[in-house]
Parts: sequence; structure tokens; C-alpha cells
Amino acid sequence: MLAVARGDEPADLLIRGGRVFAASTREWIDTSLAIADGVIAGWGERDALELVDVDGAALTPGFVDAHMHLESTKLWIDEFVATVLPHGTTAAALDPHELANVLGAPGIVALAAAAKAMPFTFAIYASSCVPASAFERAGASLDARDIAVLLEQHGLHGVAEVMNFPGVIAGDPAILARIAAAGDRPVDGHSPGVSGRGLDAYLAAGVESDHESTRLEEVQEKRRKGMWVFLRQGSASQNIAALAPTIAAHGPDLAAFCTDDREPDTLRRLGHVNDCARIAVAAGIDERDAILLASTHPARYHRLRRLGDLGPGHQADVLAFAELGRWRPARVWRAGRLLARDGQLVPGSVPSSPAPALLRDTVRIGALPGAEALTLDLAPGTRVRAVGVSSGSLTTLRREVTFGGAGDLGSGEDLCFAAVVERHHASGRIGRGFATGFGLRRGALASTVAHDAHNIVVVGAAGADMAAAVARLASLGGGQVAVLDGEVIDEVALPLAGLMSDRPAAEVADRLARLAAAAAERLGVTVAEPFMQLSFLALSVIPQLRLTDCGLVDVDAFELVPVAI
Repeated sequence: MLAVARGDEPADLLIRGGRVFAASTREWIDTSLAIADGVIAGWGERDALELVDVDGAALTPGFVDAHMHLESTKLWIDEFVATVLPHGTTAAALDPHELANVLGAPGIVALAAAAKAMPFTFAIYASSCVPASAFERAGASLDARDIAVLLEQHGLHGVAEVMNFPGVIAGDPAILARIAAAGDRPVDGHSPGVSGRGLDAYLAAGVESDHESTRLEEVQEKRRKGMWVFLRQGSASQNIAALAPTIAAHGPDLAAFCTDDREPDTLRRLGHVNDCARIAVAAGIDERDAILLASTHPARYHRLRRLGDLGPGHQADVLAFAELGRWRPARVWRAGRLLARDGQLVPGSVPSSPAPALLRDTVRIGALPGAEALTLDLAPGTRVRAVGVSSGSLTTLRREVTFGGAGDLGSGEDLCFAAVVERHHASGRIGRGFATGFGLRRGALASTVAHDAHNIVVVGAAGADMAAAVARLASLGGGQVAVLDGEVIDEVALPLAGLMSDRPAAEVADRLARLAAAAAERLGVTVAEPFMQLSFLALSVIPQLRLTDCGLVDVDAFELVPVAI
């Protein structure tokens, strides 16, 4: 590489005729890139074994997702890489706490082993909150000692999002020990709506980032106090447009893009980090700042020192955009190797990676619950607390609705039964309550994807349909289903930890789209991304009201509350 840099030896590859983005000065430089041994050896003309003329294309660093969960894509690692590489993503920071909540440390180690074979850079973090709170029961738990082993012995990158922000602010010794285990590694955060003295305490404890901001004033305070903020554009939580003014007004420092939770159909239709950049520019962010947020800044935060820049000595992760404004790379090189062209993967560029047997057969609920075990028998006219969902947000609302009886659940209002069935230890524990906002008028929906403990979550208009949905998930070994009149009308099997499919990405996306359509057309569901909303119904660390296997959780008060008022 040094010989090529000096001009003594020919480069492996010379990319000629492009405009190179200089991240540190935010300039476009007309020059060539000489690549040797997967590294950018120098700028300017060189002899080369291979010459590629990009005809005036914009050349940028490969894109980096600052925070995401592989499990939320419902794809195993090879299918994920094959899906996002053509969109220009060449690296991602992963929090595998979905796998960790099902399988513990062995699940994380298995993922890390599979990642090593991929033509992709993964910064895999040690999950800090397994389970996310004391209000749910997961398949495993991780303490500070487990995190230290993952960091020191398995080479994980840092401590993943610290979701139990009330515990951090209160000084819970167990949570603080997990943060301390990071040493000088990054510590990701999760602090929805936290401000003032609470935010001061959260930052003082050592947390460095947040991806949960939804309001402009919230993200402004966090940036002012030196916190890194990841502007999120997932399938359900879509915050970039609302938060774009902070970048337009104050520049891109301490900020990056992330997708957090993005479904396979969203990946196929809209893209990945490139979609974040497209939305950001449309919302008023300068395209040069968008490139920094998509590449340089996430690499900088995650200490990926050889990524996010096209200067000599950096890994040759290069995107060529014939038209930058479309945000669709014409070519994608990773470590100097062409992996995608014109939106298509180069054949053979991503090796097959069969999922380990450890990930299968993880749904263990014991005796199947009947209809009466999944619903509440309350007197008509009872006022109840209900978890309120809404399209485009993962924040739930604390709703109060009048229960009208089994025939008219909400006395004319949108109300359905909801239940969470513990599925790891066959304990028989079930949390029961109500949800509103789904628009569901008949039948039932159920999923083994239920952040973060990933028990079975089910909503329905009738207990019998809910019981049929739970039974089907048990027989599938995990997945998502829609049931009407006791019959499964559509389903998607997710046999890998009850979270991911072992099928090709296109097939998974098609089946998920068909399932969502069946929920809308045959069950009357009106909320967008109904199964994404369903999968977050139990997340007991995002306001306001959640339902877990332990019961109804008021997240703001951080306590269990009764369903009936």
C-alpha cells in the first residue's frame, strides 16, 4: 500500500473521473482514488491493474448505520447484508439485545461469529438491559460480569443502549456497573423525553448517545449538553423531518443517522441509510451535512477510525453516485472490492451463512392458554386504562376507555383485548389488558416479536381467536399471525429465536406485506405497520403505558398499575 502511495507500484484499482467528498473540509475534489490491499493509498493518477472511470460521479464514503437491531429486519445476517449493500450501507452498529433477551450471551456470540464472514463492518455491542426492566421476564439475563466477558473475551465494541434510564438516574448500582464495564468504549443511550436534571444525571453516569428524540426542543437540549444524537428513520418511528431544523440551524456536529427498527419491505422499497439522507435533504439539511451524518459521523462516534473518510489510509468503502440527489449509488465498493452495481448485488459477493441450531425451537409456553386466560372479565361500563398506539410513532399513549362488554368492547370506541404470554420458561404467566388505536374490529393478531423480552403479544376482539393465534405461534416456533373465526388467515414464520426468518429477503418482505394487508382488509386494522406497533406494545421503557407478562406498566411512574380505574 505504501509503495502504491509513493507511486513505486501500480494500484490494485484506480477510480478515475469522480468528485471525491473531503469530509473534513466539506468540499468536492476532482481527483482519482488509488486503492491497494483494500485501502485508499492515495489521491491522483497512478498506474493500476484495474481502471474504472466513473464519468463525473460523486464519490462518498460508505454509509454507516449508527444504531440498529438486525432482528428488527427479520432477516438473518447474510440476507441483511445482501439487502443493504446495494443501497450503500457498508457498516452498522448492532445492538443484539433482541437475541440476548431470548438466548443470552450465547446468542450474541453466535451472531458475532456469523458476522465475521460477511463483506461488511459490524460494530456489535454488548446488550446492557437484558431484560429491559424488572417489569418483564425474558429468556435470559445479563449482568455487569456478563457484559465484561463479552467485551474483553469476545471483542464486542461497547455497551449497547442503556434502556433503563430511570434506573440510571436513580443511581441503581447494577445499572451503573454495566455502564462502568465499558471502560473507554462507547456507551449508547436510550432516553425518550428525558430532560433537565434527569438528563444531567443520565449523562453524568457516562451515557454518550440517544436515538429516541422525537421533538425539536428535546434534541436541542441533548446536543447542547454534549450528547450525541442519532436521527432515526425506522419503519414506525420516523423522526428525521421533525428534527432536521437542529442540523440546519446548528450544523451536523454530534449527530448521525440511524434506522433502529426497519422492516424488510421498507428496506426493499425505500432503502436504508440512503433513505435517511434523502429525507434529510428534502427537510432542509445540506447534502454535504447529510453525507457526514450518513458516514463520517457514525464512524467517528463508534471509533471506527478507518471508516467514514476517503483520505489515504482509510478502508476503501466507496460509493459512486451518478446523481447524488437520487441517493442511489451506481457502484458500491467495500474494502476495494465491487459488491453492488446499479442497485444489484454482484453475484457471489455475499457468502451464505446458515443460522446456528441454537437459534431454533425457542418458543416454550407449556400448556396452551384458553380464551378466558387471555381476556379480562369486567362489568360493562368499567373505565379501563388502555395502551394507545398511533401510526408513525412507537410512543404509546395512556388512554382511558369505557369497557362495553364482550360484544362492544369500547362502547363505540376503538378498543381490543391485549395479552402478553411468557414464552421462554413455560411459566404460564400472562399479562392482560386492553389496547386502542389498532382499529381492529374482529379476529386477532399475535407475534413472538415483542420488544424487549419477546414474549408472545396478542391483541383481538375475541378470546377464542386470540387463543388460536397463540397456539399457532407455538406450533410455528415463532412468527406473526392473523386469525379470524378460529382460522389462521395469514402468517409469517420466524423460526430463528422467534425473531427472524431463514428465508430470502424478498420472500420475507412479500409475506409480511401480505400479512399486513390481510390484517387491514379482513380484520379492519387501520394503524400503519400494525405488526411493528404490536411488537412494541410490551416495551416497558418507552412512555407512556405498556403491557408485559407481569401486567400493565405506567412507564412515566415506572410502576405496575391496575387495568380497571
